[in-house]
Amino acid sequence: MIFATFYSTLESYPVDMTDAELVKQILSGNSNAFRYLVSKHQLLVAHIVGRMIRRQEDLEDISQEVFIKVYRKLNKFRGDSRLSTWIATIAYNTGISYLRKQYRQDEINYDEIPEKGFDSLTPSVIVEKKEMKQHLLNLIEELPVNYRTVLTLFYLEEFSYKEIEQITGMPEGTIKSYLSRARGVLKNRIEELAVNEKSNIFAGYAEK
Repeated sequence: MIFATFYSTLESYPVDMTDAELVKQILSGNSNAFRYLVSKHQLLVAHIVGRMIRRQEDLEDISQEVFIKVYRKLNKFRGDSRLSTWIATIAYNTGISYLRKQYRQDEINYDEIPEKGFDSLTPSVIVEKKEMKQHLLNLIEELPVNYRTVLTLFYLEEFSYKEIEQITGMPEGTIKSYLSRARGVLKNRIEELAVNEKSNIFAGYAEK
């Protein structure tokens, strides 16, 4: 778990504490309040960064960088959006900056659907896995970064279109388009797996 080494002994905070109250506590110098913020939002950051960054050895460092930025910029939080939306925006922008640095010379089109992106996920390998959730996560991991990101924000983190627009800077129409395309790619791939394996394990998903 990210930051587990640093924040393994968190004090209990009331679950009904508002964003404004939490921010006020942190800005007043309460270090335990910031630890609570990290504990509360570390999974959100891990989901966003993890969908963008495939190098696991970099994931924790980048996630820590996100929370360093959160701490340094917290005095700029005005409460115009949810704190989680504001943190997600920092996580997204940090992930984008990382990708740009890593692939600046590669000229990769992040919107392009990889023609051979699923080659490593053969039907026999996938069907061997026990959890349906893991099957789908494996497929999602092979999607272009923008598709993975909006899927995570919309379905896993349950942000609205408007909030995703605030986080990513993408127009709402683009977000809806990415979601539609991502669902289409997943549907097609699941149908292929169902046919190749002669199994109905994915049938319920392929029909959606």
